[in-house]
Amino acid sequence: MLRPAYANFDHFYVLNERVAIAPDMVGRTYFIRHSERDLLFVVNLWEAWRILRRERPDLILSTGAGPAVPFAIVGRLLSIPSIFVESLARVTTPSLAGRLMYRLAMRFFYQWESLAPYFAKAIHGGPIA
Repeated sequence: MLRPAYANFDHFYVLNERVAIAPDMVGRTYFIRHSERDLLFVVNLWEAWRILRRERPDLILSTGAGPAVPFAIVGRLLSIPSIFVESLARVTTPSLAGRLMYRLAMRFFYQWESLAPYFAKAIHGGPIA
């Protein structure tokens, strides 16, 4: 649903699971290790460093948990701003990634009005599904 926001810009994808990807993602997708709040997070920081130093993006846009936090941290070190969209599945309480990204992201969007008390300085964008 966010594709129109970035389709006209040079972009790439980072996924933490090997899945079948759409044809337009072929050759533009990096796969990183899947971290579940463990020591692989440090590996993800290294992977983020390598990818962001190579690609030099102007902006990081994320809608998910896995790569969002390490890429936002490294992005901050490299002066690359982040935009985060909290998961559509988070209706009544924020995700852990959302709580962390609220502090890391330059812009933060949530999709359900019920999350407003948790994200006072964020933008309610409504569902994007």
